[in-house]
Amino acid sequence: MLADDPTDALSSLPRRSGRRAAGQVRFFYGPMDCGKSTLALQIDHNHARQGREGMLLVRHDRSGQPKISSRIGITRGAVEVDEDLDIRELVRGRWSVSRPVDYLIVDEAQFLTPAQVDQLAELADDVQVDVYCFGIATDFQSRLFPGSRRLFELADLIQAVQVEVLCWCGSSGRFNARVVDGRVIRAGDTVLVADTGQDGVSSGGAAGDGREPVDQEPVTVRYQVLCRRHFRAGDLGPIATGQGQLSLA
Repeated sequence: MLADDPTDALSSLPRRSGRRAAGQVRFFYGPMDCGKSTLALQIDHNHARQGREGMLLVRHDRSGQPKISSRIGITRGAVEVDEDLDIRELVRGRWSVSRPVDYLIVDEAQFLTPAQVDQLAELADDVQVDVYCFGIATDFQSRLFPGSRRLFELADLIQAVQVEVLCWCGSSGRFNARVVDGRVIRAGDTVLVADTGQDGVSSGGAAGDGREPVDQEPVTVRYQVLCRRHFRAGDLGPIATGQGQLSLA
């Protein structure tokens, strides 16, 4: 939750002289496999080369570890953001030991709470921290993640990552389908971390309906990017073994 008095939350953070009046919040979004994490690490590298001090934050990285990991093999350690973390307090802790924070890199930003996005905007406005957020816009049901929705509402710059991701049919893909044992699943918990590879991950639970497992065989859970037509049809392509039709009625 945000503090009652936002000024108190940042009271120990010095105002940075000689800089512009405010930082900026930038949100880079796109489907899986479009290179968001790679771009996040590239931006961190570019800022660090200029002597700027930053922090890397992540929520639910695909590796299951507190790090930002790109599928092309680039990896950096990061601070795991749980839903109760006040990001302002995290930055204030750095300042309290004389470690400046010029910018924040936030990967998997769709999993932030709306309150945490508000905290990022406050850091940008009040202590001139530049914030770079990277994430997926919509979940496996094609609905905006709460964190992404708040970023669309507050960010100074909103930009789609330009690396095109293709559906199996060759059309542009932007829908992230959750696939359980070869079928597109339409219901379940919003957050279920898996991968985009064909092998996916195994889980003992009935991931499609959110119920607790009861002596069930492990199921294979993965995600696949589809175009709108094939997302609606639940059509995973020639290698798929099942389908799950989505009605727009």
